[in-house]
Amino acid sequence: MPFIESGGDRIDYTVHGDGRSSNVILLAGFKAPATSWRYQIPSLIGAGHRVVAVDLPGHGTAPAMPHGTTMQTRADQVHALLEELDLQDAAMIGGSMGGNTIWSYVDTYGTGRLRAAVVVDQTPRMLNTPDWEYGFYGYGGDEADTFFADGIPSTGHGTPIWRRGMRLVRFIAAMGRVDWKLSQPELALLNDHAQRDWRPAIRSSGLPVLFVAGSESELWPPAHAEVAAALAAKGASTVIPRAGHATNMERPESFNTAVAEFLDSAR
Repeated sequence: MPFIESGGDRIDYTVHGDGRSSNVILLAGFKAPATSWRYQIPSLIGAGHRVVAVDLPGHGTAPAMPHGTTMQTRADQVHALLEELDLQDAAMIGGSMGGNTIWSYVDTYGTGRLRAAVVVDQTPRMLNTPDWEYGFYGYGGDEADTFFADGIPSTGHGTPIWRRGMRLVRFIAAMGRVDWKLSQPELALLNDHAQRDWRPAIRSSGLPVLFVAGSESELWPPAHAEVAAALAAKGASTVIPRAGHATNMERPESFNTAVAEFLDSAR
């Protein structure tokens, strides 16, 4: 598998298609491998895109996440990949934490190499505050600093696993064998991610962006997508019916249609 190095860390990636239309970079969510985009890659290739699916450290085939990894580290790693592969005029699609990795990248390096972004079921601020009620369910108040100390708490929201049927089958097939036990570097990154507020980056970017929400997300209210889109100069949003947090895996046909229409409009 091809790879590059950034700050001594290995970043794995695969390239699909010939890019007649544009480059598309896929950034998976926390712990998720690049194969989590298996239902999107054929659709994107069919639309003429060159697709780069990325495994940052701690994901998929890449080595374990090193100590000291932050959202800024993620931005630096994505920047190194874009520079090494000389990717221009790219659309960046990020799931969950991968979505906010886009804003971390934009906040530091700007939008010169990008033409559009798609953020998949990720609120720009996970902490609930008086001016933001679209964060992680139950996250706020006196427990803000310790809420994610041991991992991702169950929220009691979303469709129970035993009722998800083919949604669960598709999820398992795309994710493969993931070790869900969290290392100390992963916990530290999760907490850094949880405490960030990317609303200013969205407001200032000027980048065309589609916010996608799963109507049955386990993590936050689906209304976050519409509200986040309203922050952007060129924002759009959609809610995928009967989809949870893993929206692109659970309802790939509906998701792919929404993404295709958006990327066509963002040319």
